Amino acid sequence: MKSVIGRISVLLAVLHLAGNVNTESVRAQTLISTPNKVGNRSLAQSPTLLAQAAQTSDIQRTLDRGKIAEAVLLIEHNWVKKFEAYFGRNFPNHPRTVEQAADTLSKIATQTGKKPALIYIVPQPQHLELVLVTPEGEPIHQRISAANKEALLQQVQEFTNSIVSPARRKTNRYLAPAQQLYQWMIAPLEAELEAQNIDTLLFCLGPGLRTMPVAALHDGQQFLVEKYSFARIPAFNLIDTNYAHLENSQVLAMGASEFREEASLPAVPVELSTITNKLWQGEFFLNQEFTLANLELQRQQQPFKIIHLATHASFESGVPSNSYVQFWDKKLTLEQMKQLQWNNPSVELLVLSACKTAIGDEQAELGFAGLAVQTSVKSAIASLWNVSDEGTLALMTEFYRDLKTAPIKAEALRQAQLALLNGQVSLIDGQLNSSGGRIPLPPALAKIENQNFSHPYYWAAFTVVGSPW
Repeated sequence: MKSVIGRISVLLAVLHLAGNVNTESVRAQTLISTPNKVGNRSLAQSPTLLAQAAQTSDIQRTLDRGKIAEAVLLIEHNWVKKFEAYFGRNFPNHPRTVEQAADTLSKIATQTGKKPALIYIVPQPQHLELVLVTPEGEPIHQRISAANKEALLQQVQEFTNSIVSPARRKTNRYLAPAQQLYQWMIAPLEAELEAQNIDTLLFCLGPGLRTMPVAALHDGQQFLVEKYSFARIPAFNLIDTNYAHLENSQVLAMGASEFREEASLPAVPVELSTITNKLWQGEFFLNQEFTLANLELQRQQQPFKIIHLATHASFESGVPSNSYVQFWDKKLTLEQMKQLQWNNPSVELLVLSACKTAIGDEQAELGFAGLAVQTSVKSAIASLWNVSDEGTLALMTEFYRDLKTAPIKAEALRQAQLALLNGQVSLIDGQLNSSGGRIPLPPALAKIENQNFSHPYYWAAFTVVGSPW
């Protein structure tokens, strides 16, 4: 009964935001006539009411009133609609109140042993809004006045450029913006994260932030990836929160080392064969066999839970049809991916190991952040920029090795990133020295000078999109 009354109270409060109901009258009628019906429906299952509230109020005014739970509902609603508008389709939606979201996080913590929290980071013209939802207690709101939208996005651009730019790749110029962004986005919530022993973060990021390399945020002593595993999500209501371990799952690995219009990827044959023959179980197909028709055929013959595509992928400005994954014989656009039906049978993980994104472009951000939901996979791993061929090989070999033992996908990626950061993987004398031994490189890469992969350029690009579980 307490849960029913709590949900009714939230419903009444948001109706009050719309400013067109008699609160007392509705409360009386609801409690007397249909308590069970209202109690079994979350507020988020009433899109008409939420749309009305969004039209007559906004997130900032709701937070000003101390209505944090209602503000979360508005954020979720607005961002779901934004992704649906971009992709031109309605997505399967799993509406949850804040109370229900906290219950879901608590259930996941019990199942995985990893304790997650949900962080909404919402840029506003005059400040930054942070909202934290954890498995325990009430949601927490912090407003960062120094982080107005202009200053925030300037720091994000400087941060990303300092990591990606070839001229800066051997420097630590990224540290200043990395630390400033950490102070704005993470530090205000960190006491609560530590108090509740949170170790996994779900970032629900607003415009201009969705392709930020959060792994490389820095507290002055450590990178964020040294403290937490994490995923970026389009909205909590758009992800599959069911947990399933990947052990005994098969991987379908496909890719190309040669392209007509794009740069060659000579490490791909080694990447595919190492994953399927040494690190995991599955099959791989290279170059001429890397066609959409063959992918669909293989999926018909066996319900692969993991699909690994070692090829060029690009998230571009404009409509979804501008973004694509390059197969041997054609480009598969982001718009066309919805036709693949990777939810039947379900794909637990899609890995795109050579991506690039139009950093700073809101439409490209929507495409990248919406990758998992558009392809109907539970989780995706992709890179924000084109990492070197050998750097990608280094991270992918570590990731699949860690995926065997890590409780969740995001933790497996984190362990792989730490291996690169801490110098446990390096390129020496034409061989890749990994935690599992030495891997000979193809002739095209064997003459590359010795190098380590500790700079964020090599590991911070990779991120989990969608469910971290």
